[in-house]
Amino acid sequence: MSRPAPQRGALWALLAGNFVIGTGVMVVPGTLNEISASLSIQVATAGQLISAAAFVMCLGAPLLAAAVAGWDRRKLLALTLLWYAAWHVVAALMPSFGALLPVRMLTVIAPAIFTPQAAACAGMLVPPEQRGRAVTFVFLGWSVASVLGLPIGALIGGHLGWRMAFMTIAALSVVSAASVWLTLPNGIRPAALTAAAWSRVLRSPVLMGIVSVTALQGVGQFVLFSYFGPLLKQGFGADANTLSLMWALFGAFGLVGNMVVSRYIDRVGAGRMVLLTTGLIALSLLLWPLASTLAWLAVVLVPWGLGCFATNSSQQARLVGLAPALAPGSVALNSSGIYIGQALGAALGGWLLANDATEWMSRVGFGLMLLAMGLSIAIDRSRRPA
Repeated sequence: MSRPAPQRGALWALLAGNFVIGTGVMVVPGTLNEISASLSIQVATAGQLISAAAFVMCLGAPLLAAAVAGWDRRKLLALTLLWYAAWHVVAALMPSFGALLPVRMLTVIAPAIFTPQAAACAGMLVPPEQRGRAVTFVFLGWSVASVLGLPIGALIGGHLGWRMAFMTIAALSVVSAASVWLTLPNGIRPAALTAAAWSRVLRSPVLMGIVSVTALQGVGQFVLFSYFGPLLKQGFGADANTLSLMWALFGAFGLVGNMVVSRYIDRVGAGRMVLLTTGLIALSLLLWPLASTLAWLAVVLVPWGLGCFATNSSQQARLVGLAPALAPGSVALNSSGIYIGQALGAALGGWLLANDATEWMSRVGFGLMLLAMGLSIAIDRSRRPA
């Protein structure tokens, strides 16, 4: 994608910001075993940190999008990352689960702001015909977080404790805030959505249908993904090094998948990309019960990795492309869809884990991915001329 150097630098800074945001969001799944042991709580209880945080991000994304509508995006995104840094430090100092839970909920106000606002901002830095690629490009940060951030976080957590993993994210957040401040131009202020515009978003069957697809994808993945570490430890005897390697493998294919989508989405179409990437995730969930060794599980994870982050970025690009003027609202609601999916998936997975029904995790996830694919197809068909 050809673009002037200042725009290129700003897009890279937004990508890096999403890397830090994604690493911070995924640090709890990556260190779930260590949090559980350190705070003397059950894994299913520790998993509720994921649900509670996702619930905050779900509600916060649209509400905060309205609250910060008039802010200069350079100032907003830099301050958001500094907030993220400060609350990760506080979280690392918490002595109990009861103290950690509300601090974690305050911490994740930052992802509720940064990811949707970075996507909307990216769309304003490039010509209209390049918006899809720009949005998916900055969303690559989440894929890089899965390749590097999540495995490194799990490795640090496994050897030095989850508190040190949180402190590492705090340091990265400060560096990323500086990068955004130095590279993003002044004066980027997407037009604030009026009450009428929000009404258009909420009353649009197509836009809200796409958000519903995102929510179904989130539940389908996080019913199992939230407890990936404990499941590998219990079922396969994976230690911290092995778990970090598996996270890295998953993330590497996530990066590849998002890079491919970023390159071809404007040519293939966002709707088709969503269907393809969702199908890849469903395939892994279908094959999960057949993985009898870590080696086979690594193979099974490949399609999931290819589709996981790519499908989210495709959904963001889909919304921006359909209604650019409504993107601040629709992308914020789509982020809510991601997070409510995480919250419900983690809660459902925790219930299955607590009731010794782990074999149902992949089955439930597979069924939900099929529902997401069916709804996505129905949305695309409804938009075709008769």
